[in-house]
Amino acid sequence: MSMKEKAKQELNTFIEEWKETPENNRAAFLHFMEYLDKKEGVTFDFIQRPGVTYSLRAVHTNQKKKDLFVMVDVIEDDPRWLSVCFYGEMITDPEERGDFVPEGLLGEDAMCFDVEEQDEELLKYIDIRLNEACQKAIEG
Repeated sequence: MSMKEKAKQELNTFIEEWKETPENNRAAFLHFMEYLDKKEGVTFDFIQRPGVTYSLRAVHTNQKKKDLFVMVDVIEDDPRWLSVCFYGEMITDPEERGDFVPEGLLGEDAMCFDVEEQDEELLKYIDIRLNEACQKAIEG
């Protein structure tokens, strides 16, 4: 995992302190982190806003126009849940499972997928979106 040492330490501490709940959202977060980590040229940043969100942001080294291609937000709630957001023009959503969020990702239109509990079918659907967004990022 390529990221600044401080962010890496903060991410590791966050994961270690996150107690799993019946919804298995910690496992879902780890799934996306590991899936992205296997992609060539992807680097991460981790932004904490304690009490609000914890954001894992992925960018591809070829990417020039945007600061990321996906943001996996852990929403601080009881229980915690995930919001996986992409720039709207970087993915498709053929099953219309995402929510369009005007200016929802760093001021640009976004498509976000809420993961309120680990659902293998939904995770696979989002993985396909991750592939699409990563490919767009590779293209510039």
